[in-house]
Amino acid sequence: MSKPIEVPGAFVRTMLSVAVATTLAACAVGPDFQQPAAPSVGRYTEEPIATETATAPGRGGAAQHFVAGDLPEQWWTLFHSEALDQLVREALEHSPTLAAARATLAQAQENLKAAKGGLLYPSVTGNLTATREKAAASGPGGGAFPGSSASVFNLYNASVDVSYSLDIFGGNRRQLEGQQALVDYQRYQLEGARLALTANVVTAAIREASLRAQLQATRETLAAQEESVHRTQRQFELGGAGRLDLVSVQSQAAQTAATIPPLESALAQVRDQLAVLTGRTPAEAGIPQFEIDALHLPEDLPVSLPSEIVRRRPDIRASEALLHQASAQVGVATANLYPQVTLTGSLSGQATQLHDVLSGPSLWSLGAGIVQPIFRGGQLQAERRAAMAAYDAALAQYQGTVLQAFGNVADALHVLEQDAQTLKAQAEAEKLARERLDLTRKQWELGGTSYLALLDAQRQHALARAALVSVEGARYADTAALFQALGGGWWTADKIALTAGARTN
Repeated sequence: MSKPIEVPGAFVRTMLSVAVATTLAACAVGPDFQQPAAPSVGRYTEEPIATETATAPGRGGAAQHFVAGDLPEQWWTLFHSEALDQLVREALEHSPTLAAARATLAQAQENLKAAKGGLLYPSVTGNLTATREKAAASGPGGGAFPGSSASVFNLYNASVDVSYSLDIFGGNRRQLEGQQALVDYQRYQLEGARLALTANVVTAAIREASLRAQLQATRETLAAQEESVHRTQRQFELGGAGRLDLVSVQSQAAQTAATIPPLESALAQVRDQLAVLTGRTPAEAGIPQFEIDALHLPEDLPVSLPSEIVRRRPDIRASEALLHQASAQVGVATANLYPQVTLTGSLSGQATQLHDVLSGPSLWSLGAGIVQPIFRGGQLQAERRAAMAAYDAALAQYQGTVLQAFGNVADALHVLEQDAQTLKAQAEAEKLARERLDLTRKQWELGGTSYLALLDAQRQHALARAALVSVEGARYADTAALFQALGGGWWTADKIALTAGARTN
């Protein structure tokens, strides 16, 4: 039986010292990522926005105040509707879109762990083989294998190979940095999907409430017109009204009735949309009905400062993560221009008996190798230039995302002020149309005006009332759009660290 392997201790210590010293002295080439600065502006709009909107009489006419502060994480609770809160919770729990985003994040996290395992630690590989061999007898023992007298024997080989690449120029670290950036990207994609889902649920619920209000107003108008048709029919039969009067009132009632099926269809579609958003089929959804009177218009609207929104919009943070990943790839391409140093070690043994394989004839080796690119036809330089161009493209896309975000907030602020002004004007128009209808009806009953004038007053009032209901719903929906444009309130839940240095593995 052969003597077990004895590795020279001085050589091992020397190799370990070289590896440790080289690693400690190593530096990461390529740019160190810096978060882009926020646009240096003090407001979102060209002209300063008033601190509060106009007021209007009636439902949803309160002034809304723009105040500095953070949105709550569950920003939809500002509408003070338990039914809406429950629906959003169900959507967050059952949405396939969120499930897919969570799985994609988990995939990115596991890819990061795999990359760390492959780049930070030595690669150790074990190998065991068994063969049946026959050889001519030779030597004093008569056997072909030392220590064996048989010419036919089993031969077992076992080996352990170790390999470790020294990260002298930081190529591995840059690769891990890029992988971490991709994890961040998927995390912000998840938050973006969550924000989009909640905003879609809230907006759809508000649209349902608005459609119900429009349907109610239209049906009440139709009921009044059908009563007019009934009375005009009696007057026509008694000779107190002409055929033109009867046809005119019937035509107006028919026109109003024709507007009901599209509203009913739109209402059915929005309820189907709510079912899908909550992860259910329309047949099994069991969604509560939403009424505009059951929703509270948020009066205090927390608005983030322009310098803060770049840290709070998930789409901006996701774009920043891709920019970080592109920066890391520049470092990887730069490190590829420099020498690559690898330490290797091997221990092997062989024997005719399996239990003797580690004490049989043994071989060991320790070594170090260096690879320096000399001529690659300009490949490595071109790859580095390509990585730099990809970084420039990611930076431009990031800047575009920031500009789009500022435009979204500015549009939402403008729309809310316009909604308030429109609601105030429309409420006044509906009031005047109602007064005109009342006066015209009294005059017609006294014979002081024509029936066509009454029909026109009824038509104008119906149009004004439908427009008022629509504007009321739009004000609620546009409030939700502002909350979405500001990024929701995910950061208040401490789900994701706002600083780039904080990482979750």
